[in-house]
Amino acid sequence: MKILVAISNVPDTTTKVQFTDGDTKFNSAGVTFIINPYDEWYALVRALELKEANLAEKVTIIHVGLAESEATIRKGLALGADDAVRIDSEGSDAFFVADQIADYAKNNGYDLILAGKETINYNGSSVGAMIAGILDLPFISLATKLDISENKATLEQDLDSGSQVLECELPLVISCAKGMAEQRIPNMRGIMAARTKPLTVVPANASASLTSVKSYVLNPGRTSVKMIGEDNLDELVNLLHTQAKVI
Repeated sequence: MKILVAISNVPDTTTKVQFTDGDTKFNSAGVTFIINPYDEWYALVRALELKEANLAEKVTIIHVGLAESEATIRKGLALGADDAVRIDSEGSDAFFVADQIADYAKNNGYDLILAGKETINYNGSSVGAMIAGILDLPFISLATKLDISENKATLEQDLDSGSQVLECELPLVISCAKGMAEQRIPNMRGIMAARTKPLTVVPANASASLTSVKSYVLNPGRTSVKMIGEDNLDELVNLLHTQAKVI
């Protein structure tokens, strides 16, 4: 079984968010980038566990991005992936990214494609489903457990009232959520080995983006708390109607 794991290059969670070009572009100057935690902790680590259990022969990571993202890719190799593919494009929207990954995957015979449930910068949760749709493969979202037996995957999803178990034939695309695996830290041997593991750069196809950014707006942050006396119900009702916001 060959596994393909999609990873995204995202700003570190401590990054102070700023925008440029008339608030239409994220300002990446001085920002430290990392592997999207959901891709790393859940999707990649579970793929590596399957290989360690002799259920997979190869784990490949794939990323749509420019050359400066290769340090992030190398961390994935240090964790234990066998090789990596970088599709040489900035990745303008979710459909573009999904189409690039699907285009590569369909020509390379992967049995299982894994991704994190979402990225921490856009929280779109759409790339995995789009990959499956383009490839006409089954898609399981927000899986918390995954086991493989012969040519069948057994998965678990959390529900509001409990959980459900699903079975699906391979090939298959899965978005991975908390519970799928536990975070790993690369050891020195893995870090040294990552320097010589294959990292293939391929040109992007001619896929068009379906969305564009008009502007970004920073969250205004928390405001001060308004204390309403217990005998002032009318004022409370008025504030709920005129100032309260539904999030």
